[in-house]
Amino acid sequence: MNDSGKARARPLRGRLRLALARSLLWSLGRLSLSNAQRLGRLLGRSFWLANSKTRRIVEDNLARCLPDLGADEREKLARRTLIETGMGLIETAPVWNWNREKVDAVVKGMPGFEAIEQAIEAGRGAILLAPHMGNWELGGLATAARTRTTIMYRPPREPALESLLNEARSRFGADMAPANLRGVRQALRALKRGELVAILPDQAPRKGEGVLAPFFGHPALTMTLIRTLSRRTGAPAFTGWAERLPDAAGFRIHYAPATEPVDADDPDEAAAALNREVERVVREKPEQYQWTYRRFRRQSSGRARRLQQGE
Repeated sequence: MNDSGKARARPLRGRLRLALARSLLWSLGRLSLSNAQRLGRLLGRSFWLANSKTRRIVEDNLARCLPDLGADEREKLARRTLIETGMGLIETAPVWNWNREKVDAVVKGMPGFEAIEQAIEAGRGAILLAPHMGNWELGGLATAARTRTTIMYRPPREPALESLLNEARSRFGADMAPANLRGVRQALRALKRGELVAILPDQAPRKGEGVLAPFFGHPALTMTLIRTLSRRTGAPAFTGWAERLPDAAGFRIHYAPATEPVDADDPDEAAAALNREVERVVREKPEQYQWTYRRFRRQSSGRARRLQQGE
């Protein structure tokens, strides 16, 4: 196929993927929470039994980040992590299809949210650090339903899927801001209006948009965006994550003021503080963290070795 033929084929493939994704989401979106989690547990167990690449990534991350655990403990944690991962994947379809009433019904508390409301009422705005913990899709929807929120996101590799993602995440009023210069300007304007900006702080930035900082004792490329937003606006930072409760009982969304200086003068210090903040959240319920993410794959080898050796 020549170049022009390939160019014509790409939009067609994108439309087909979008149609397939919509069909799959529609089908799975009809599941109850208990059935979605039951299917998710099966999916998670299959990741383990098949000795999948996903399992190997989880095991590698746990060995790196939680070396104090014994081998048996890490194996149990890896199994639980894969089951939680499977449930999170299947839950996405129902969560993206639920109306406001259903979302409210499965949220069994939002402890700490009043502090965010107070910051917003004071006109300061607020930055929500929402790591890949529990069901972050539901956490974003429930938060945006209660206060004006701008959600920063990384556009998917398949452009055709971006509209689907934005449609699902913004249906309760959230504004979507891509993680580029235009999106940063959008986030700054939202904070200056005294609104909430939500960011996934444990997502590796693009090359040139972050610094290396320790994450569970290992160098990881870490965003400096949060420091920039905080210093430019004075908005306080909070953490937030949606805990998956046992037996399909719903979710509890935890919010807390950041305890680390994520707005430190030095960008490296601010990035290290941000990672410590994420670590604090992860340790609350490590099996619900996205250990499937290859956080350590992007880094400058020389600088990484120096950080690893504590130089």
